[in-house]
Amino acid sequence: MLHIGCHLSAAKGYYAMGKTALSIGADTFQFFTRNPRGSRAKPLDPEDARKLNDLAAENRFAVLLAHAPYTINPCSASAETRTFALETMRDDLQRLEATPHNLYNFHPGSHVGQGVETGIAQITDTLNQILLPEQTTTVLLETMAGKGSEVGSRFEELREILDRVALSSHMGVCLDTCHVFDAGYDIVNDLDGVLAEFDRVIGLDRLRAIHINDSMFGLSSHKDRHAKIGEGKIGLEAFTRIVNHPVLRSLPFYLETPNELPGYRAEIELLRSVYAE
Repeated sequence: MLHIGCHLSAAKGYYAMGKTALSIGADTFQFFTRNPRGSRAKPLDPEDARKLNDLAAENRFAVLLAHAPYTINPCSASAETRTFALETMRDDLQRLEATPHNLYNFHPGSHVGQGVETGIAQITDTLNQILLPEQTTTVLLETMAGKGSEVGSRFEELREILDRVALSSHMGVCLDTCHVFDAGYDIVNDLDGVLAEFDRVIGLDRLRAIHINDSMFGLSSHKDRHAKIGEGKIGLEAFTRIVNHPVLRSLPFYLETPNELPGYRAEIELLRSVYAE
């Protein structure tokens, strides 16, 4: 079975997201832990979280993916910005224990001229301060497109972060199809080669989730502009290979395409239709 969902609004709470996911044919979903452009998180409603946990269990949901806000940058040149990232992520992980055994994804950040090595050191410093042995949430580094001074567009950078994290067993990677293609990894013409490189550098056991997005600008563009499935430079033929690849087909897929709910429903139906059961 293809495990697939999309990014959903958390405005109406956890249980509402679960019901919405079911209504569009999804068996998982992604959501922002708080305002994606700000810092405020809604007060946690334990009963609402419990209802989602029950709904997910009853409907055999795949693992859920929480996404950190875009505003955090744990490798900023500003100490204040780095502290904000640390405090936000620490609070998110505490709150996510209300929906245990799920995933938490974040963009590693932009080093803003400090250099990749300094950025990696600052990212790992944050992770080493927030990860706890008893937590049930797995934290994912997202593969990036290489826009500006982003850290994480090369597999080697992600591996270096993972190697420096003390509680590395609580870490994994989320592969974004648009980002890796924009970063120069040719998943259209050499998917096997890209996955072999991922395995050589990071290890496929670290790959825990897929952001499934088409790319508006394409290979090595470093643009990070998502397109609807089949309407960008990656194309439906390549996505058919991606969702059916033996290494990937059992992983959860999360759509972040420029869509509203009817569009997400259509993309879920499309990708289910090309998935070989």
